Amino acid sequence: MTPRAKKTRFIAVTSGKGGVGKSTISSNLALLLSLSGLKVAVFDADIGLANLDVMFNVSAPRNILHVLKGEARLDEIVVPVRDNLLLIPGESGEEIFRYAQPGMFERLMRDTVGLDDIDVMLIDTGAGIGEQTQRFLQSADDVIVVTVPDPAAITDAYATIKVTARRRKTIKMILNQVHSAKEARNIFAKIEQVAKLHIAPDLRLELLGELTRDEKVAYAVKRRSSFVRDFPRSRPTKELQIIAQNIMAEIDRSVRVNPNESGIAGLFKRLMEQF
Repeated sequence: MTPRAKKTRFIAVTSGKGGVGKSTISSNLALLLSLSGLKVAVFDADIGLANLDVMFNVSAPRNILHVLKGEARLDEIVVPVRDNLLLIPGESGEEIFRYAQPGMFERLMRDTVGLDDIDVMLIDTGAGIGEQTQRFLQSADDVIVVTVPDPAAITDAYATIKVTARRRKTIKMILNQVHSAKEARNIFAKIEQVAKLHIAPDLRLELLGELTRDEKVAYAVKRRSSFVRDFPRSRPTKELQIIAQNIMAEIDRSVRVNPNESGIAGLFKRLMEQF
């Protein structure tokens, strides 16, 4: 009998512009989810700016492009960060899709033995509304848009929501570097109001949570460390723990599906369906 695999929850983390803390949130959220007992993988899909190996302070000599070109197996590029946490190093989005051919999917299926029991895969996408980023967003189960309380960042986040909403009716948000929860709620309320008026009245925006501004976060980033590990009692850590709990509440860990719906092979299966 063919073994059954866990159904992987694909969560894309994106932003309208760079510099809003998207990758910092992705890496620290992944760590919290893994500490909860979930098996977590992070796919670094930030087009041209893949840097999660730096943020996790691990070495990634080869990446997904080597797999797609047939120069390495998937299990040879996956980097264990800690128990229950894996990094799948990425490469330029344009290069990834250049080699993303139908035969590649079958090869990935053969390579993913032992990697199909992932509970959650966080996809750290590139910023903006480019075609390659949108392919990852449309392939995900959930999309989280990260922004900061800066007019330019909010405008770009709105543009990302507008484009993504063409094919998705539910989009989540995280407000980063805010001064208070009240500020986060006010900013979100304004975005939601404008979106329902000018994008679609049935668009469902959800505020997943907020992270308050704290120098401890920047300090941890400079040290190539995780603020949730270095400062477990800090306010941003507690706020991100709430976000992680909200995500875990939506995951049905008892679901079992065919292996081709799980892990990195499942993600690329979804990506190929868009061509």
